[in-house]
Amino acid sequence: MEDTQSVATLMDSTTSKIQQLQKAFAELESHRAVTLNLKWKQLEEHFHGLEKSLKRRFTELEDQEKEFETKIVQSKKILENRQAAVISSEKASLESLQENRDAAVSAITIAMEKHTKSNCMEPAGTTPEVQGESSMFDAKPLDYIPLENTEDNMKPFKNGVVEVKCYPDLVKLCQDMDSEGLHKFISDNRKNLAAVREEIPSALRTAVDAACLVLDSLKGFYPSEVSISDAKKDANLLGLRRTCIMLMECLSILLTTLELDSVSSLISASVKGRAKAIAEEWKPKLDELDIDANNGNSLEAHAFLQLLATFGINSNFNQEDLYKLIPMVSRRRQTADLCRSLGLSERMPGVIDVLVNNGRHIDAVNLAFAFELTHKFSPVSLLKSYLNEASKVSSPVKSGNAPPTTAQNDVNEKQLTALKAVIKCIEDHKLEAQYPVDPLQNRIHQLEKEKADKKRATEVAKPQPKRPRANCVGNGARATNVASDKNFYASRMTDRYPQYIYDRPYAYPGPADTHVPSFLGTSYNFPPGHGNFFGNGYHYQATYLH
Repeated sequence: MEDTQSVATLMDSTTSKIQQLQKAFAELESHRAVTLNLKWKQLEEHFHGLEKSLKRRFTELEDQEKEFETKIVQSKKILENRQAAVISSEKASLESLQENRDAAVSAITIAMEKHTKSNCMEPAGTTPEVQGESSMFDAKPLDYIPLENTEDNMKPFKNGVVEVKCYPDLVKLCQDMDSEGLHKFISDNRKNLAAVREEIPSALRTAVDAACLVLDSLKGFYPSEVSISDAKKDANLLGLRRTCIMLMECLSILLTTLELDSVSSLISASVKGRAKAIAEEWKPKLDELDIDANNGNSLEAHAFLQLLATFGINSNFNQEDLYKLIPMVSRRRQTADLCRSLGLSERMPGVIDVLVNNGRHIDAVNLAFAFELTHKFSPVSLLKSYLNEASKVSSPVKSGNAPPTTAQNDVNEKQLTALKAVIKCIEDHKLEAQYPVDPLQNRIHQLEKEKADKKRATEVAKPQPKRPRANCVGNGARATNVASDKNFYASRMTDRYPQYIYDRPYAYPGPADTHVPSFLGTSYNFPPGHGNFFGNGYHYQATYLH
């Protein structure tokens, strides 16, 4: 603005300057003889023209300056408005997000409350007949349900008071140190085993001596009147052993939530001595087990190792002996944690070698991933080797007059089982990029088609029995024993049209030597060697979790 005012002042002084110049020119003219009127008029017009031009240009510049200042003011207002709009939009978005979050939390809370109420309202002693025929097949094994949210299991403790949501009797049994009642309670509530298992660590905390309670529950694990071979056929004994393992696991979870001093007082020297005595009593019985017969799913070996890990007495036993037991529990989901607790992690390469040498490549792959040893044991190579061995014809010759195709049928069945196990292992460990499953699935379809074709051909070639004529002796008199004829045809109709399935009693198939591991999947049909075990309403299925 100061520059503008100085320019305007100079322009206003132009007239006075011209007048001064005129006086000077008049004086100059008086000293000359020749007049200069014509020249002065030209000069005066020139200067007036310059004055007008400068004033006009100055006016234009002032107008442009005012216009520019107006635009600046308008731009500032637009920016302020936009900034205010952005701030208001952010506030609205945050409010909407908070409302959605609150609504989601409320919905989750309501759903959890409804789920808890429904579990509490369900009778503990409901029989499979009331729930429907399929309910007894839905029960999961005691070692199948994962123990998750260990910290959440300990949250119900407030001022030393335990709040058990659905099973207050569980706390009562632990407070009374009733190990037999605890076994019966778990058996009666096996249909809700997931909820019961989550609450056991909390209930054990209320016991006068939780460690002694768990040790008391181990009574009857090896009944004197039952041999090891017969134990595999006793459904009740299998259920009791799984319950013992579960209780020891729950005690381990409880110990992880306690302070070091509390753990030392709970697992005292006397408790360790008692646990050691039980382990020394069990250990000789493990020598009678066959590592191949158990197929990596031995409850006896698992219980022994869990006993050592829970009560911290593994240092009292030879590490080499413990190392030899790992292949007997390689399919158990707790194997990796047990090995770490027992300090056997460094021995896992040797365990994997043993599994591979015994044809249990799937277990080897699972342990290789669990202990991050895939750089030493290539999963793809192990799986391919497993399939190659499965495709080989068994060397032992079938006894009796078995048809020549029997051996080949067994090989095809073995290949089917191996292919399905490999595909499940690939999917579990996300190895599709390294080992595509499409060729394997095509091979499965081919073998299943061949199996179906052979079955149809066998049924067609099988001779049909002729129906005998009743009481036909030449051209004799017509038979009069109509009742016997009716009974005969009734029996034939019964064979052709079996009794309605719901009229039959519940079937409990006999025990198998092995249980189906989770990594073999549930969507495929396995041969009897990999069958499930049903007994007394339990559905046991061994699992392997990584």
